[in-house]
Amino acid sequence: MDHRIQQVHQQALLPNNTKISKKADSKANFKDVLTDAQSFKISKHAQARLDERNIKIDASKWDNIFEKVKEAKQKGVTDSLVITDEATLLVSAKNNTVVTALDRSEMQSRIFTNINGTIVID
Repeated sequence: MDHRIQQVHQQALLPNNTKISKKADSKANFKDVLTDAQSFKISKHAQARLDERNIKIDASKWDNIFEKVKEAKQKGVTDSLVITDEATLLVSAKNNTVVTALDRSEMQSRIFTNINGTIVID
């Protein structure tokens, strides 16, 4: 009789364990969605470079940049070089952060490493 009760008890635990794993999966999915929904940041270093080089990017251009970086992130890009009329930006799509900024004239004599995607925005 104990054996029979024990089997029923194990069967009762199995659906609960399944539910727990589904909850863990939904939490992971929610975390991914939340991370994707977070806005992009401009690092202190990048902000300093924007200020010292007098680079001005308007809000609509920033929105366009961030949309393109999100799109690149969905394709597997983790670090991208974003080239605009105003500046060249190194953006970590993985961390949603603008890492540094250069004036377009500075870009011509530079070598960019450790990037796996380039975005050109007119």
